[in-house]
Amino acid sequence: MTETLGFYEKPAVKDEQHEHSDLDDSDEPSLLRFMCAELTRGYFLEHNEAKYTERRERVYTCMRIPRELERLMIFGVCLCLDAFLYVFTLLPLRTLLAFLRVLTIPCCGLGGSRFLQPAQVCDLLKGLIMVLCYSMMHYVDYAMMYHLIRGQSVIKLYIIYNMLEVADRLFSSFGQDILDALYWTATEPKSRKRAHIGVIPHFFMAVFYVFLHAILIMVQASTLNVAFNSHNKSLLTIMMSNNFVEIKGSVFKKFEKNNLFQMSNSDIKERFTNYVLLLIVCLRNMEQFSWNSDHLWVLLPDVFMVIMSEIAVDIVKHAFITKFNDITADVYSEYKASLAFELVSSRQQNAYTDYSDSVARRMGFIPLPLAVLLIRVVMSSVKIQGALSSVCLLLFYLGLITLKVLNSIIILGKSCRYVKEANMEGKLFERPTAQTSKQTPKKANPAKSPPPSAEPEVQQPSTSITKQPTPRAKPFPPAPPPVTVVTSDPPPDSPPKPEESSSETQQSTELKHRTTNKDLLEIDRFTICGNRIG
Repeated sequence: MTETLGFYEKPAVKDEQHEHSDLDDSDEPSLLRFMCAELTRGYFLEHNEAKYTERRERVYTCMRIPRELERLMIFGVCLCLDAFLYVFTLLPLRTLLAFLRVLTIPCCGLGGSRFLQPAQVCDLLKGLIMVLCYSMMHYVDYAMMYHLIRGQSVIKLYIIYNMLEVADRLFSSFGQDILDALYWTATEPKSRKRAHIGVIPHFFMAVFYVFLHAILIMVQASTLNVAFNSHNKSLLTIMMSNNFVEIKGSVFKKFEKNNLFQMSNSDIKERFTNYVLLLIVCLRNMEQFSWNSDHLWVLLPDVFMVIMSEIAVDIVKHAFITKFNDITADVYSEYKASLAFELVSSRQQNAYTDYSDSVARRMGFIPLPLAVLLIRVVMSSVKIQGALSSVCLLLFYLGLITLKVLNSIIILGKSCRYVKEANMEGKLFERPTAQTSKQTPKKANPAKSPPPSAEPEVQQPSTSITKQPTPRAKPFPPAPPPVTVVTSDPPPDSPPKPEESSSETQQSTELKHRTTNKDLLEIDRFTICGNRIG
């Protein structure tokens, strides 16, 4: 049996060995087989779907960055323009009204404890700083500074321009602190009259700062003017290449959302300042060529090239920063909502700062030195003689006021829309209540604390800056007598107090909601106007 089995198994074994030999021959490496394997090799991207989806989202983010960034830049430039036009249009009128108030104090007497409201004091200080710095700028010769800078070599001018940019940022960061210290020193409550003497050193310090910063910006404008008037445009090319060096210094760093917000605000301020510097350069060049329109067409290509290089650098910088730090393009909408929130909150009656000051703190843009320099350049470039020139100046001033009003309505309408889209309406009215809540926990005894309905009614108008709080508090004095009656009751009668306090808190909350809705409706009018205009 085994032999027969072995006899029958021998051919099968031979066939298997033959097949294995054929397979071994087929597995031998050859060039043809390698090419066939390379041409027919496949792979499946869905095996790593998350990775490729993330890469695609990064590409989409980079494609969305230019649009979102430019929307933020346009909104921020409009905010800077509004604060800048405020210095030329409304600040002189507010200063004049405050000065008239000072003159009428001996005739009308003192209506309250203050000679002037805090906002009027700040307006007077700003007006005095502008007048003093403008008169001091007359002793600075722009032509001599231009020729002094033009006689330097290209490398020196490149180094000087970089140093001026760094100095401008340092001056902007420290200058607003000097101005805020002056405003608070002049408006804080003082128990003694001698304490008012401390305003004088702060005032001279602020004047000295604005004057130095204006001279610094003048040197920047002169350097840029030399670059425009150079024959081979080599200096202008080097100054434009300096923007691309900025990409190297910022792209490969670690950025959080807050850091990116600060850099975006700095870019907005830098772009608006460059626009004003280019305007000064064009005015000076047109004056030298007797306002010949043909020379303007010679300047426009260089101006356009500088602006386009600045926009391209900002787009590339922000695109790669968001790519390397995994930040979505929606963050720029949050930045717009944050800027819009500050604008809307500064328009309320309980605002604690002026709008131009809030822009200066957020973006580092201080309009006073730039406004002083622009007035100096315009007054030296344009000669006002005769009645016709005065009429043209008046029409130009009315045009600036119109532009200021239209710009304010548009950005306020857009700001209200951004605040609503970000669901920040509730935070808009939390600041007065947050300040009162910090003071109330000290009085924890319910028998000694007044009912909560009396607190917000008195404290809401007291936070107003533009209006006096005393006439608005007249309807409320009858409320304190019932408070003494309730607190003088013996302790056994204390149980019904929570019901009364709960009803009073409901009434106070209803009043709060009514006032906030009323303020929001007043702000929403600008939303409608802004959407119609924009």
